Amino acid sequence: MSSPQRVVVEADGGSRGNPGPAGYGAVVFSADRSEVLAERRLALGVATNNVAEYRGLIAGLTAAGDVGAREVEVRMDSKLVVEQMSGRWKVKHPDMIPLNREAAGLVRGFDRVTFQWIPRAQNSHADRLANEAMDAAADGAVLEPPREAEKKPAAPGWTGAVGEPTRLLLLRHGQTPLSVERRYSGRGNPSLTELGERQAAAAAAYLASRDDISAIISSPLGRAQQTAGALAGKTGLEVSTLDELTETDFGAWEGLTFSEAMDSHPDVHRQWRGDTSVSAPGGESFDTVRERVTIARDKLVASYAGSTVVVVSHVTPIKLLLQLALDVGPSLLYRLHLDLASLSIAEFYPDGGASVRLVNDTSYLNA
Repeated sequence: MSSPQRVVVEADGGSRGNPGPAGYGAVVFSADRSEVLAERRLALGVATNNVAEYRGLIAGLTAAGDVGAREVEVRMDSKLVVEQMSGRWKVKHPDMIPLNREAAGLVRGFDRVTFQWIPRAQNSHADRLANEAMDAAADGAVLEPPREAEKKPAAPGWTGAVGEPTRLLLLRHGQTPLSVERRYSGRGNPSLTELGERQAAAAAAYLASRDDISAIISSPLGRAQQTAGALAGKTGLEVSTLDELTETDFGAWEGLTFSEAMDSHPDVHRQWRGDTSVSAPGGESFDTVRERVTIARDKLVASYAGSTVVVVSHVTPIKLLLQLALDVGPSLLYRLHLDLASLSIAEFYPDGGASVRLVNDTSYLNA
């Protein structure tokens, strides 16, 4: 069966106490609303009504993308969300700004999205799912995902990629003492700073609100394991380790600042800054790192085909995964900036196609 080009998304969220036990529900219908294509629901713990409503919208848009839709009609009984997403109302509350930004990013992935306010009585399906989620939040229970229609291959967009992609949520680790001092940090094993722990916790809270994460995969280095562990604590998922995701071996430059490395090996350092085949003394080149990151990519796509996986790693492996998805040259390594604890998203399709949906998002760190 071909993927639907047009769908209807109905979403709802609520909180018993505002804030209180909260949850959301979302349903994706065929364009004529004769068929349920997907359902989503999730208990959010303690949250406000508006946060739950936005989370329902985000889940609904994500589900619409998963079934391959290109045009989406969103119907919700939240006047605030509909008006803010339509651009008629400003987003002022600090809790709403990152949620609105995330939803807007998903909207940009479709050819067309419209928003319509409907009375609660016309939103009964999503309302039922949201109430089931709120019941679970009040009881501290974990919901099983609702049964949904058989997954359909994602519709080819303008890239022509076909099939259900493996979606990699690429999370850089939090701050360490070496990153504070802007020192080369490769195979050394510094722990997260207090700020780094807060960054990991914020990223974990943000990602745990999704209901589509199948696995958490981490570099073996401690700073990545700590960051991944924060998410594991929120989701109940175990952390698996993939050695190929470790950071570059900077050899003799490990722990040095840029200036110190330049002073110690001026000619090599100058060449290394523009040539990915050059390695630090006693270390490895970016070309070598790319080879093992390619192996990591292939393992992830083979093991988690069609799933969403959080990959916790370091600046160089994440840049290289984005480079592989974009199919661009080595200049990306030198020109792309990735903040600590930032999130990027790359998708790899079974037919060999790929796309990048997000780069260097840190909105949740200030939420």
